[in-house]
Parts: sequence; C-alpha cells; structure tokens
Amino acid sequence: MKKESVLVERTFDTPIAKVWSAISDNSELKEWYFDIEEFEPKVGFTFDFLAGSEEKKFFHLCEVTEVEEEKKLAYTWRYDNYPGNSTVCWELKPVGEKTLLRLTHTGLETFAEAGPEFTKESFTEGWNYFMHDALKNYIEG
Repeated sequence: MKKESVLVERTFDTPIAKVWSAISDNSELKEWYFDIEEFEPKVGFTFDFLAGSEEKKFFHLCEVTEVEEEKKLAYTWRYDNYPGNSTVCWELKPVGEKTLLRLTHTGLETFAEAGPEFTKESFTEGWNYFMHDALKNYIEG
C-alpha cells in the first residue's frame, strides 16, 4: 500500500509564541479550528470533536502523541466506526521574527476503505483551508 500524506506550510508574520498558542490553547483553537470541548497539549491527552459537511458529520477521535513547546505538536486522527488511523503533526520554526508552520498529515492510506470522503484530495483541501484561510485570518487578522 502506497503511503499517502499531506504537507502544508505557511510563514506567519508573527513570533513563534503566538502561533504555538493558536495551535495549542483550546480557547484559541475554538476560534479558527474545530469546536473541541477539551484540549491540552500533553502526551496521552485524548480529545474528540464532530466535524464534516452539512450533509455528513464524522466523530473524530484523537490522542496527543508528541509535545515540544513552541516546536512540535502531534496527535493521532481517526474516526469513530471507520477503519484507519493517521497522525497530524504541527512543526514550528523561527524565521527571524516570523514563524514557519509546517503541518503534515500522514497515514491517509489507512482510510482507503473508509469511504469517498477520506481521499488525499479532501484532506489537502481541508488543511489548505485551515492553514491559508482560517489560521491566517485568526493570527494576522
């Protein structure tokens, strides 16, 4: 089975602490990401949320697997009652006064049997929206 992943990068015109806070503080996540009831950037912390299209919502089940403050945040990403398990990883790098944020979503091939909503193209479109629209507008206003 061919491994499939999505990589999306963006440089934000803001210090790393602000970007880290946006991706790791639940009150900020609710502003641009998903409405997650509880989230803590701690290894082993589990969280879930409901998201999808107007026609069909999916219950997402996630567990934080890696945390390096202001450097890296990773968590598993799977769906209740669907096959497959993947990993979402956010990596931050300072670029002078700016911050490079790299999102990698790996293991997409494990969703091959889950249905047409779980294509690489669908994930690519979603992550591009979050990085280049939602998060950009939240951070840079």
